[in-house]
Amino acid sequence: MNIPQNLKYTKDHEWVAVEGDVATIGITDFAQSELGDIVFVDVTTEGETLDQEEVFGSVEAVKTVSDLFMPISGEIIELNEKLDGDPELVNSDPYGDGWMIRVKISNASELNDLLDAAAYEALIG
Repeated sequence: MNIPQNLKYTKDHEWVAVEGDVATIGITDFAQSELGDIVFVDVTTEGETLDQEEVFGSVEAVKTVSDLFMPISGEIIELNEKLDGDPELVNSDPYGDGWMIRVKISNASELNDLLDAAAYEALIG
C-alpha cells in the first residue's frame, strides 16, 4: 500500500498536499483499492466555500457510490478536469494525476487535526 510520507490524511481516506495556502485533495491508494474500478467522479462544488467534514462530491465505482469529505475548510478553486473523461486515473495514480480538487485554505490550523503517514498506516492496519 502506497502512503506518501509528505501528505496529510483523514480517517475518511482523503489525502491533502499543501503548497502555500492551497491544498490539493484526493482519495488514498487504500480507498481506491477498496472501492474498485472508479467509473465517475462527481464534484459540483467548484467556487463554493465548504467547512471541514462537509461533502464536496462523490466517487462512483462499479459496485458503490461514496461521498467525498472536505479534510479542511476552504474555497474549491479548481477541479481536476482530466477525471471527466478518465476517472480511472484515481485508480492508477491516486496521488498524482488522480487528484480531485484544489482548495484555498480558510483555516490552516485544521491541518493539525489530520493524520500523518504513520498514523494513517496504523488506522488502515
